[in-house]
Amino acid sequence: MRPDTPAEHIAEAERLIRTATRYPEDQEPLLLQAAAHLELGDARERASTLYDQLLADAPANPHLIKALQAANLWEYGHEAEARALISGIRAAAPTDPAPWEVIAEALEAHDELEAAHECFTEAATLLTSEDTPLTRATAALLTGRHRVRRLLGLPHDEWDMVADTRHSGPIPLDELHDPKRIWALGSDDPAELRAEIARLRAELGDRRAALSRPFPVAILHWPQRELSELVASYPTLAAEYPSHAAHLAATEASLRALAASGTTNLGIVTGSVPSYEAFAASEKTSPASPSLLAEYATTLAARGKATPWPPTPTTPCWCTSGKPYAECHGDASGS
Repeated sequence: MRPDTPAEHIAEAERLIRTATRYPEDQEPLLLQAAAHLELGDARERASTLYDQLLADAPANPHLIKALQAANLWEYGHEAEARALISGIRAAAPTDPAPWEVIAEALEAHDELEAAHECFTEAATLLTSEDTPLTRATAALLTGRHRVRRLLGLPHDEWDMVADTRHSGPIPLDELHDPKRIWALGSDDPAELRAEIARLRAELGDRRAALSRPFPVAILHWPQRELSELVASYPTLAAEYPSHAAHLAATEASLRALAASGTTNLGIVTGSVPSYEAFAASEKTSPASPSLLAEYATTLAARGKATPWPPTPTTPCWCTSGKPYAECHGDASGS
């Protein structure tokens, strides 16, 4: 179950910090997840300490960490330091969309709409072109830019039209980003308030899920040799995995069911018996316990070991058959 209360977020952060000490090679993604939970648990000073620790260790993603640090610092009163970090990131012009989105949204959250618009536009100019297909991350930049332009009362431009085209939600972007919606929040009409709550849920559902689940919802996949060894060593797990073919089918079915329910940020993590046994020992739990499997998958995902699902149709299938996904488990017939 995902953490929902500040205390649960703090507890999850503590667990991730402990895990980072056991897996130093995966320290950066684990501590980033821990810092996210600390922020959600309103322990922002502790989160800031983790960001500083990461920056001191020559991280792989320094611009993203600085962006997260800036957004966090601004939230608990360190505006000048946050602004300095944001200026440094803009000057560095990273080619990763994530830090741009974080700092632009930080500016937007503090009513710096002109600066937020400039930031989104700088990022879009740098990272999008006619020859480069939009990714989910770069499309998110255009969506954020669209939102800020609506707040500023600016007319649609070509990028706004692209954002409209890429938007797949049930409520059009123009309606989601309508500044007049803010007025509805002060209405005394229950019907207006209910309608606005529905619109807000449509807009913020994915973002809330991402905050409360800062790593992918991951399903555990066992290669055939590993699964055979696992079931031979721990027969109680045979009920979970009656056969390798059934396991592969169940994995794909679970992912499709999650996607159909609206869950985003899905992934697959691949298990191995030695890794699983080491995890069980660290948790002081028997590897034969079926309840440990989900926790093992979550920890692998938190360590950055998840492969996004679904693959593109021509990408080799996640099951390692060697076939393109569309011809293997991506086949709508389920064959």
